[in-house]
Amino acid sequence: MHRNFRRSLTTMTAFAAVTLTAPVAVAAPVVGSSEAAVAARPAFKMPFECNQTWLGSNWSGHSPAHSIDWNHYDANGTPDDLGRRVFASAGGTVLESYYSTGAGYGNTIVIGHGGGWQTRYAHLRTRSVNAGDTVNVGQKIGEVGETSALYDITPHLHYEQKLNGAVVVAVVQGVTWSDYLKRNQVSNNRC
Repeated sequence: MHRNFRRSLTTMTAFAAVTLTAPVAVAAPVVGSSEAAVAARPAFKMPFECNQTWLGSNWSGHSPAHSIDWNHYDANGTPDDLGRRVFASAGGTVLESYYSTGAGYGNTIVIGHGGGWQTRYAHLRTRSVNAGDTVNVGQKIGEVGETSALYDITPHLHYEQKLNGAVVVAVVQGVTWSDYLKRNQVSNNRC
């Protein structure tokens, strides 16, 4: 009986060794054209005139997370962004152009860029495009404002990059805007 036990044990060990070390054929995931398009982030530019320097802030508690508030200052350090022109940061189709009363965005524009990518521009003083319009990168879409139905705010541009409906960490002109970041950036839009 002891001999049969050892023979069975040897057989099970050999079976386990072959089973655990044999190569396993696994089907590689096939990326369809729609999935590949989602992965391709547009080359977003700053939504401002060429060579203008803007201070971007992505601060703790900012809603929604990952959004950027842009401000412009004159040579003396005085805010002067009210009424400055805002341009599309990438080409696409205007999905929404409206005055938001529920979310506090005020005058808002949302542009679809394909592959699930969108940008949102909020608190605008004016909107120069309507839903359904096709826009090119660098095309004027509005002016910086201070509009909001819920909050008393100072002039600035609220900016978001979204993928499949969710706000994501923005990449502007190749610069990643990680959370809780505050820095200046120079626009190369319309150059």
